[in-house]
Amino acid sequence: MSDQAALGIRGEELAAGWLRQHGYTILDRNWKSGRTEIDIIAENNEYIVFVEVKSRSADYEVHPADAVNVPKQRTIIFAASNYINHHHVEKEARFDIITVIFSGPDWEIDHMVNAYYPTL
Repeated sequence: MSDQAALGIRGEELAAGWLRQHGYTILDRNWKSGRTEIDIIAENNEYIVFVEVKSRSADYEVHPADAVNVPKQRTIIFAASNYINHHHVEKEARFDIITVIFSGPDWEIDHMVNAYYPTL
């Protein structure tokens, strides 16, 4: 496994733990619709939340959230629509991004709520 893949897996674990600590229930992880994968699908009392997790080491040049560009957002929105239809979800959907920046053994998590909207 590459260092970047291991970093991504560790970042997703930390993001899922962070969500649980903040009252979310994790419904699915690494859910696939065709070739698109949604990292974390969670819910709280109000929303079903589709979370894209981006992890980087502290020496990154571009902020990890910038990797979730408009084409990536569109594919996630399409996959989320499939999830909602397949699971008959009645809650309002929300699209969040969680970034995890690693600096040695330490890390920093940033949860961007409503990072983008399905009107794209």
